[in-house]
Amino acid sequence: MSAGGQSFSPRAVLTLLVLGAAAFIGALYFIGAGDSREIRADGGGHGAGTGLNGYAALAGLLSAQGHEVHNIRSKAQLSERNLLILTPPDVIDGKKLQRLVDDRRHAGPTVIVLPKWSAIPADRLPGSKARHGWVLLGGASVPHWPDFYDDISVGLAPLKGEPAWRGGGLSGALPDRSQVLSGRGAMLEPLVTTPEGAVLAGYINDGGIHPKLEAMAGTAEDRLGEDDTLYPVVMVFEPDLMNNYGLADRTRAMLALRILEAASERENLPVAFDLTLNGYGESDNLLTLAFRPPFLAATLCFLIAALVVGWRAFRRFGPPVASASGLAIGRKQLAAGGIYALAAVSTFAFGKRELATNGAALIQRAKRLHLLGAPYAALVRTRVAQALGLKPSADVALTERTIDQLLERRGAAPEFAAQAEALRQARGPHELLRRAHALREIERNLSR
Repeated sequence: MSAGGQSFSPRAVLTLLVLGAAAFIGALYFIGAGDSREIRADGGGHGAGTGLNGYAALAGLLSAQGHEVHNIRSKAQLSERNLLILTPPDVIDGKKLQRLVDDRRHAGPTVIVLPKWSAIPADRLPGSKARHGWVLLGGASVPHWPDFYDDISVGLAPLKGEPAWRGGGLSGALPDRSQVLSGRGAMLEPLVTTPEGAVLAGYINDGGIHPKLEAMAGTAEDRLGEDDTLYPVVMVFEPDLMNNYGLADRTRAMLALRILEAASERENLPVAFDLTLNGYGESDNLLTLAFRPPFLAATLCFLIAALVVGWRAFRRFGPPVASASGLAIGRKQLAAGGIYALAAVSTFAFGKRELATNGAALIQRAKRLHLLGAPYAALVRTRVAQALGLKPSADVALTERTIDQLLERRGAAPEFAAQAEALRQARGPHELLRRAHALREIERNLSR
């Protein structure tokens, strides 16, 4: 029973705890997620770019076709099983790119779209009313990637002849015929070519088995001894076949879908656009790692422990409990029945009157009741000796024998020494209480 009215009801406190916990969890989430906004309107040539050199239209087209599409900003996700589309910038560490591609050969197909255009954000030009993210295309250039498939050469030249490209059972034009990027190499199997035979898109033929790509390329391969566990690497040299500039044409959009479907061997793989090579990578923080194996188990144990502690704290909520009736004992009550009170006290009180109660509770919680027998026997012996007019003596046995002799002269049973010794030897609470009552009864008989 509470001592007074409660300032807050348990329901109000529970509401505060739930709201506080939700706010705390939300803060932890946003700390762990960091800046996870989509990078769209920056004019970059990547999967989130909305300019002519970006690939947001391709991502939207794939999503409309029912594919799961997402952008990758963590290097740890580059090794996941998916169809990864890389759109590196024109200057990059070729060894780093080669290592990334090689590490994925058993994880999933990789499509590399080479850069060509230098772009200027259109909204930064004086007097421009262009939308943020739109770009003006400048000159074209060949990417500089040393130590990345060095046996494949890349060239930039104007296009001659019609149609501009042919591949996958389709043919069509390019948005800009004056600057066309193409590749050449012994390991390169062409998928899309120009009338002059320049390769606009192809895949690396290095011993893997890729039936859909082979069918699209129109080649018949001797597959004896080849590795069927290798996923393909497709290189799109002419970015206007897949970027926003190129997908303005329906035929080129169909070609882009056919290339990606052949690369994935018609598997329903998630499609991921890499942003780490374009400078938008982010590293995992400790909070993010806490919710991933192998640290997830420890995190769950911590959360369960926190819930248990919180529940116990909520169950113990409330104002201080008043002293129970009948347990606030004074010096006389402690002498008469203190041991019984010790076993019943369960809370700590404050104030001079409750000093004895607090001490009793401490002894009871410490399980040291058996140590009270001798002090209580000495206390009663002193009072009985004073009542009989005996002088204080250091000899306990002599004093108790004298008390028994005086009790016998008064016609009472000489049991004080025996009861005092029994109290000193008692260990259990019931035995202590019984022996203490026996000594108390002898004292009460003397006072009558």
